[in-house]
Order: sequence, then structure tokens, then C-alpha cells
Amino acid sequence: MMRTRQIFHVMGLSCLGGAVFLQILVFTHILFQDYFLAVETNMFVLTFEVALTVLAFGYFVYIYRLIWRKVRYG
Repeated sequence: MMRTRQIFHVMGLSCLGGAVFLQILVFTHILFQDYFLAVETNMFVLTFEVALTVLAFGYFVYIYRLIWRKVRYG
């Protein structure tokens, strides 16, 4: 059980870290080029990116609720 929880947190934090890194790249590109255009034609890559986004969002909600419960109930 503890090992599964560790793997869950590692995967979740990796997804969040990747999302932050990609956002930094996009905003840096926008800062220097004044626009950003991304077109993904490979369906596997697009599906993988969407799945990682959903996992990252789910993990973010999980961590938010966990921290909120600890703060609220002590």
C-alpha cells in the first residue's frame, strides 16, 4: 500500500513538474516572438499529452483536497 502511494505521488508530481516546465517554455516563446503556434499531427502524442494533463489535474485536485482537510481539521 505504501509503495503504491509513493508511485502515485511520484507520477503526480512528475506530471505537475512537466506541466510547469512546458508553460515556462510557452511563455518564454511568447515573450520573445509575441505569439505561439503549436500544431500536433501525431495522434499518439496528442492523446498522451491529453492523458498527462488529465492525470496532472486529478493529482492537483487530490493534493489540494488533502491539504485543505489537514488545514481545516488540524
